[in-house]
Amino acid sequence: MHTMLTIAQADPRPMYLQIKEQIRHRVAVGDWRVGEEIPSIRALAAALQVSVITIKRAYLELEHEGVIVTRQGKGSFVADGADLPTKIQEQELEAHLEAACRTAQLLGLTTEELVARLRKTDKTERGKTKRASSSTPA
Repeated sequence: MHTMLTIAQADPRPMYLQIKEQIRHRVAVGDWRVGEEIPSIRALAAALQVSVITIKRAYLELEHEGVIVTRQGKGSFVADGADLPTKIQEQELEAHLEAACRTAQLLGLTTEELVARLRKTDKTERGKTKRASSSTPA
């Protein structure tokens, strides 16, 4: 299993949060599957050259969120949640939409203007996808 996560020193977020978000993302996209063992706290701390306490905090928060489970003496695993990757993706989408709404408010956009921009972006992205798939040889 490719376990390498990265810590960005330029990122203003705390290291534990960067780690937590990368693990959530790995689960969401299916890199780490339900029931799969994840790196031990000590192994990940050594690989990232951070304190065991930093990794432990990330893992504890992920446990509280139901993303991972830790079994004493066995290790930490991706939790057996019903459709966990989809739930995480929906949470990520919600966070992005909330950020878009805050930005729109700062720009003075109405809800209707924001929705219009979303529709325009969706049509543009769908057009790119359609062009890319039609140019792929069969």
